[in-house]
Amino acid sequence: MKEYMPRIADKILKQKLEYMGGVLIEGCKWCGKSTTAKQVAKSCIEFQDPDRKIQYDKISTTKPSIFLEGEKPRLFDEWQMYPVVWDSIRTDVDRTGLKGQYILTGSARPAENKVMHTGTGRITKLLMRPMSLYESQESNGRVSLKDIINNEDIEGVSALDFDGIINAMMRGGWPESLKIDGDNKYEIAKDYVKSLLSEEVSSLDNIERNSQKMDVVLKSLSRNISTNVSKTTIVEDVANQFSNNISRPTLDAYLSTLEKLFILEYIPATNLNLRSKTPLRVSPKIELVDPSLAIASLGLKKSDLINDLNFTGFIFENMCMRDLKIYAESLNGNLSYYRDKNDFEVDCILSLDNGKWGAIEIKLGAGEIPYAAENLNKFKENIDTEKYGKPSFLMVLTADEYSYKREDGIYVVSIGSLKD
Repeated sequence: MKEYMPRIADKILKQKLEYMGGVLIEGCKWCGKSTTAKQVAKSCIEFQDPDRKIQYDKISTTKPSIFLEGEKPRLFDEWQMYPVVWDSIRTDVDRTGLKGQYILTGSARPAENKVMHTGTGRITKLLMRPMSLYESQESNGRVSLKDIINNEDIEGVSALDFDGIINAMMRGGWPESLKIDGDNKYEIAKDYVKSLLSEEVSSLDNIERNSQKMDVVLKSLSRNISTNVSKTTIVEDVANQFSNNISRPTLDAYLSTLEKLFILEYIPATNLNLRSKTPLRVSPKIELVDPSLAIASLGLKKSDLINDLNFTGFIFENMCMRDLKIYAESLNGNLSYYRDKNDFEVDCILSLDNGKWGAIEIKLGAGEIPYAAENLNKFKENIDTEKYGKPSFLMVLTADEYSYKREDGIYVVSIGSLKD
């Protein structure tokens, strides 16, 4: 068996199996869902196995409860290919009341009419993403996000230099890419984009979609990554940059498809208000599940990223948001961003279930740290603390090697030293 690289989801999965009958692990293809699930499962059905398709087809239409027979926890890999198994699991968990019986993995959400009942109280969900830098062992983990939230002192030096940051963004967090040497490691993301356009977008619900139009939509999303770009702007961008017209309903359908495939993610606007009466922007910020997809979609080389550091900063923000979402998941937190109608913005707001929250600015270069810190202090001074409480922390997340706490209390943290 291949050596398994531990994932932050390992602990979360085991915990969820302790209190629920089943756990559904969702996420994009190739992010490591099945491998993680197999570390816990005692038996497994791989629904994508072509040699068993005829057998699975027959069972699913006659007596799907047969799928449940096997040592527990039992894993159903790519369960969305046979959605009937969902209701069989729900019924069995209802009947037995046993915990930790089933694990499902899925790289796409099935049509709603394919599942008869919700899994509320029987099946809980866990979202996995490609590897964070800590999981890929590129971050040395000297700085814990949990310690920052608790206002602990920190220090650390990352071994990940600027060239390493560029390489990590181009390669992405795909587990298979870590086993490949040289420039071939970048081919995984390129192959993912090709597969997405040629197969995945139509196999989701057997509706044929124009791969060329999906390609230009993905390129437009990549060009506008880490921004709250409007759909109108995407339509115009597609027309202006790629000479390909697309209607608003078609765009909505294609964006929905990318979301169902766990490729496209939205960062919501926060509901935190400053003391000023300036209205907030409410449109979400666009992120892709991994920065390598944007780079591969646009056909960018390392020299392109080095020569356009402004755009590379947005790609870097996408990678940081990927990692922060993974770390926040283990801390029962969620992410949003702040931006008002005067374009005053804070890149990320981390909110925990216990009411604690903090503000994060993401900056590629060390030269941007003073400006980011000034922005955070301005935000802190103007937030309505009577309504929302004081922030537990303020942090600048950067590609610089050094992590430390400034005299004004703001944390400066290298993404190459951060962990949950």
